[in-house]
Amino acid sequence: MKPYLKIKDYSVSNEEFQLLHHEALDMLETYPQPENLETYYESKEYISHTDANQSFVDRLYQIVKKYSLRKKIELISKFLGKQKTLLDVGAGTGDFVRCAKNRSWQVDGVEPNAEACKKAKDKGLSLFNNLESITNKKYEVITLWHVLEHLPDLENQILKLTNHLEVNGTLVIAVPNFNSYDANYYKEFWAAYDVPRHLWHFSKSSIEGLFAKHNMKLVNIKPMVFDAFYVAMLSEKYKTGKSNLLKALVVGLRSNLKGLRSKEYSSHIYILKKG
Repeated sequence: MKPYLKIKDYSVSNEEFQLLHHEALDMLETYPQPENLETYYESKEYISHTDANQSFVDRLYQIVKKYSLRKKIELISKFLGKQKTLLDVGAGTGDFVRCAKNRSWQVDGVEPNAEACKKAKDKGLSLFNNLESITNKKYEVITLWHVLEHLPDLENQILKLTNHLEVNGTLVIAVPNFNSYDANYYKEFWAAYDVPRHLWHFSKSSIEGLFAKHNMKLVNIKPMVFDAFYVAMLSEKYKTGKSNLLKALVVGLRSNLKGLRSKEYSSHIYILKKG
């Protein structure tokens, strides 16, 4: 592994971390990985665990989230079989699980953060704390919306995920792409590095390579165009101390336009099928 970048945790600790490059897979690893990782999530700024709706960026996130929920449901419905069984890993405060349940799907969710689980419970949802709590159950579809990058012991977690998939089941994974224009533009200020909460940083080839070892075939990649704008707004704040909304919109737009040619967007949705 070769050193790639030094990155600071801008949202919680201000500690510095190193990104190491796994050249064979074209994947980055955060080093060191803290043993007390849960303490780095203890922040009101961590919006997926809090449902925050106070700042402009918070409100924008919530608006985009509502739109994204509809698009996610449309996407997942294409891969469900007769049983309509779905597992959402990293369910946060449970909005996607609730939307799926409202479609009368058989849905389970996994969320390790206690505060997020409490908020999900207030919405009438009961989530598992970890994958180990789920026994003797398989699903037609498993989703991880910006979750894979958070998982320690990655290879073992991938094995557990694939073991919970039905034969011909579908795994849907959304992760940031460090080969995108906005990642290269902001470099150490790129908000989607989000160290140390993001332990891994993926490229297209790394996702394909990691899951091929578990009899999973990458069948499609879809862009997440809104991510470029949201990440650019946070990155501007980290870089300059100000939101610089107009500049962030320009960078986000430029990233998506360049993605049209390069197919390297700020974030991708990967659709993998079990053989």
